[in-house]
Amino acid sequence: MSDPVNSVMARVASGDPAAMEDCLARYGGLVWSLARRFSPTNADAEDAVQEVFIEVWRHAQRYDESIASEPTFIAMIARRRLIDRQRRRDRQPQTTAWDDTTLPQSARDPAEWLQVCDDANRAREKMQELSSEQQRVLKLALEGGCSQSEIAERLQLPLGTVKTHARRGLIKLRELLAANADKLTGKGGVA
Repeated sequence: MSDPVNSVMARVASGDPAAMEDCLARYGGLVWSLARRFSPTNADAEDAVQEVFIEVWRHAQRYDESIASEPTFIAMIARRRLIDRQRRRDRQPQTTAWDDTTLPQSARDPAEWLQVCDDANRAREKMQELSSEQQRVLKLALEGGCSQSEIAERLQLPLGTVKTHARRGLIKLRELLAANADKLTGKGGVA
């Protein structure tokens, strides 16, 4: 086991200002080699090393030389932190760049975009004709991206009530938009 006087972890735990520099100098290579194995890029590995040494600093008081050596203690912290980072990366959806060739033809057509914008504006105008409860629920869902459970929590309403307001609001909005389309095309009878 290491000499308690020379123990970097004991010095880090006691708050010695130079101890972390010594810890980085002594164990930086070990942590870097582990980080490179777990990281897709050098930049990610650099971030991981920083996180590991922050964890070492935070948990230095847990080090017990009768259980493990300093390199083992630091390697365990590094391994846990690196696995956490890997799991976080795995949970994130993969993103890819869009180019015009991957978009459907309708998405590349400016006239199509203008039509979508006009339709969205008409829908926004017609939403004003819904009940205030339906408007609040639909705005949180459509503009706020909230789930029905989140809406229920925010508005302090039962989930079933939120579902009813959303369903009835969408049905009413569809009817209002259809009636408006009939007026615009002349199918609505006497104007």
